[in-house]
Amino acid sequence: MKFLDKSTIKLDKVENELDNLVLDFVKILEKYTKYVIVSDYVVILFGRARATEDIDIFIEKMNPNQFKNFFKELEGNSYYCLNSDDARDMHEHLEEGLALRFAKKGSIIPNFEIKFVKREINAEALRNPLKVVLPSGEVLISNIEQQIAFKRYFLKSDKDLEDAEHLEKVFEGKLDKNLIQHYKKIIDAL
Repeated sequence: MKFLDKSTIKLDKVENELDNLVLDFVKILEKYTKYVIVSDYVVILFGRARATEDIDIFIEKMNPNQFKNFFKELEGNSYYCLNSDDARDMHEHLEEGLALRFAKKGSIIPNFEIKFVKREINAEALRNPLKVVLPSGEVLISNIEQQIAFKRYFLKSDKDLEDAEHLEKVFEGKLDKNLIQHYKKIIDAL
C-alpha cells in the first residue's frame, strides 16, 4: 500500500472475485453519477479476511431518465435488481430514501446496495472520497477516519468493532484522530 497523495492510495494486491465484481459494477455506475463505497467492503479491500453479503454504496441523485439508462446498462451486463424490474419503481424507491439491491443474474449475494445520499455525513463522503488504485481499476471509498468512526460509534457490533480495529492497525500512524472525533460528534447527534 502506498499513498500517492492525500486522497489516493495505490494498493498492490492480487484482486479477488469480489474486487473484480466491484470494479465491474462501479465502471458502469460512474458513467451516470458520483458514488462512494462505505462499510464492509472497505475493510475487506484492506485485507480483513471475512465475507460480506453486500457492498454499500451512496450515490448522488440521478433523474429518472439517467437512472433508466443506468439500469439498462446494468441489465446489458448481466445484473438485475432484487427489489423490482421496473426502472421507474426503482427510482421512486431511491427518492423515498430506500435502498436498491443489484446482483449478477443467477445470484443473490454478494449484491450492491445503493442509496441516494440524504445525510450530510454521507454527502461529505461523496464530496471527498478516497481513491484506491488497484491493478485493474479504481474504486472510490469514504475516508478511513469516517469508516472507523461509523463502525466504532454507530454500528458497534462485535464484527464492526473488529473492523474498526483492523483499519486502525492497517493505517497506524496515518490516521487523523481529530477527524475521527469530528465524525463521532456527528454520529452522536444522529
